[in-house]
Amino acid sequence: MMQEISIVSMIFTAALVLICLFLVLAPFFSLDSYLSFANKGQDSATNKEVLLSTLNELEFEYKMDKISHADYKNLKKQYEAQVVSIMKDEEEQMTSQTVDKDLMAEIEREIEASMKSYQNKKGEGK
Repeated sequence: MMQEISIVSMIFTAALVLICLFLVLAPFFSLDSYLSFANKGQDSATNKEVLLSTLNELEFEYKMDKISHADYKNLKKQYEAQVVSIMKDEEEQMTSQTVDKDLMAEIEREIEASMKSYQNKKGEGK
C-alpha cells in the first residue's frame, strides 16, 4: 500500500512540475501570440484613439523638423495600417450584429464627410 501511494504521488508531482515548467516557459517561446492575445483584450476604440493621436503627434513632429521624412513616412504607414486593421475589425463586428440599415447609412455618410474634411485638411499641410 505504501509503494502505491508513493508511485501515485511521484506521478502527480512529475505532472505538476511539467505543467509549472510549461506555464513559466511558454510565453518566451510564443511571444508574438502572447502579445497579440494581450492586444485583443484591450478596447479597440481606445487603441484607435491612441493611434490617431499618435499620428497627429507624428505629423506635428515632422512639421517641426524633429524627425526625418523617411522616418515620418515609415511610422505613418505603420500606424495607419494598425488603424485600418482596427477599423476593419470594428466593421466586421458591426456587420455581424443586427443593426438598423438606416443607422448604418447615416454612419457611412458621416464617415465619408469626415474623410473628405480630413483630406481637405491634409491638403492644407506640408
